[in-house]
Amino acid sequence: MGKRILLHVCCGPCSTSSVERLIQEGYEPVLFFSDSNIFPYEEFVKRYENLLIVAEHYNLQVILDEWDHEEWLEAVKGHEEDKEHGARCSICFHFNLERTARKAAELGIDEFTTTLTVSRFKNSRKIFSEGEAFEGFREFDFKKKDGFNRSIILSRELGLYRQTWCGCEFSKGERNAP
Repeated sequence: MGKRILLHVCCGPCSTSSVERLIQEGYEPVLFFSDSNIFPYEEFVKRYENLLIVAEHYNLQVILDEWDHEEWLEAVKGHEEDKEHGARCSICFHFNLERTARKAAELGIDEFTTTLTVSRFKNSRKIFSEGEAFEGFREFDFKKKDGFNRSIILSRELGLYRQTWCGCEFSKGERNAP
C-alpha cells in the first residue's frame, strides 16, 4: 500500500474520483467524514451512507466525525446572509480543514487534503488558501484531470445519491430561490 493520507470527504460522489486519483498517485486514503455544516441531520446521514458505499468499493477505512452543527453555526455566526462563495464559505472550509488537521495529527498521518476541490462550483484557490494555515495540508485540485466529470460517471456506476448543494441550510435556500 501507499503512503497514508487523510482525506476530508464532503460526500460520496465527491470522494469517488478524488479517491481514484489519490490511489493512482500512490496514496492510501483514509476517509474522514467531518461535515458539521450539513443540515438537517438526515442529510448528513444520507451523505455518510453514500460514502460508505464508496469506501466499500475501494476497500478503504472511514472515520466518522461527530456532527456538531451548533459549533459550526457559531463559527459562521454573522455570515448567515452571505452569498455562496463569500466569507461564510471560507469560514466553513477553514472549520472543516481544522478538524481534519487535528484528526490527522491524532492518527499520526502526516498529510491531509479535501474532496471539496472536485466540485466545479468551488474555488480551489480559496480552499488552498484556508488549508495553508495547517501543517500537512496537501493541495490537490481534484477537478483537474477531468475529476468532476469522472465523479459523475463513478457516482452513476455506484448508484450514489447526488445532492445539488453544499449541505448548509444557507446555501440550500440560495439554490432553491427563484
